[in-house]
Amino acid sequence: MAQYFDNVNLKSEIRKFDVELLGYVFHFFSDNGVFCKNHLDFGTRLLLENIPWDEVEGDILDVGCGYGAIGIMASKLTNQPVTMCDVNKRALHLAQMNAKENKVTANILESNCYEKIDGVFDTIITNPPIRAGKKIVYEILFGAKEYLMNQGKLFLVIHKDQGAKSLLKDLEKVYKVEVLEKNKGFFVIKCEIR
Repeated sequence: MAQYFDNVNLKSEIRKFDVELLGYVFHFFSDNGVFCKNHLDFGTRLLLENIPWDEVEGDILDVGCGYGAIGIMASKLTNQPVTMCDVNKRALHLAQMNAKENKVTANILESNCYEKIDGVFDTIITNPPIRAGKKIVYEILFGAKEYLMNQGKLFLVIHKDQGAKSLLKDLEKVYKVEVLEKNKGFFVIKCEIR
C-alpha cells in the first residue's frame, strides 16, 4: 500500500530502466515506494499498445500517474502536452524527472483523484490503483465523466481477478463501453460518454 500514499520514510534507491514501445525507446527513473519500480508492468504495456492513438487528440490526463509512464508515452505518441496527477510525492518527483528525461511537456500535479484538476480533457488514461481500494478506483473511473469533453474518451486496464467483469457492467450504466483487448486476464477498456 505504501506506493499509493506517503512514503517519505521509505529508503530511496533510484534506478533507471528503458522501455521499447511502438517504435520509441523511453528512459524511466524509478524508486522504492512506486508501483512496478523495475520495469513497465504488463497491464500498462497492454493498455498503451491497444489504445487507438489516431483517436487521441487534444488534452490528455493521466490519473494515478506513478512515475509517469502512461502520460509520458501518451505525450510522445501524440505530440500533445499531458497533465498527470498522483497522491504519491515520490512518484510525482520521478514523473517530473522522467518528463524531462524523455523531452515531453507535462503538467504534473499532486491530486487525490480529481481533487486538484481543473478543466476538461479530450482523453483520460489510467491504470487505476487497485490496491488503494474499490472506492478510489470507482472515483477515478466514474469521476472521469465530469472531466471529459463531449466525445471524450476514457481508456483503462484492469485484470479479471480485480473485478473486470463486474466493473464492465457498472461502466456500461454510465458510458458506451468497448473492450479493446483481452490478454493474460487483463482487459483494455475504452469508455465514451453516452
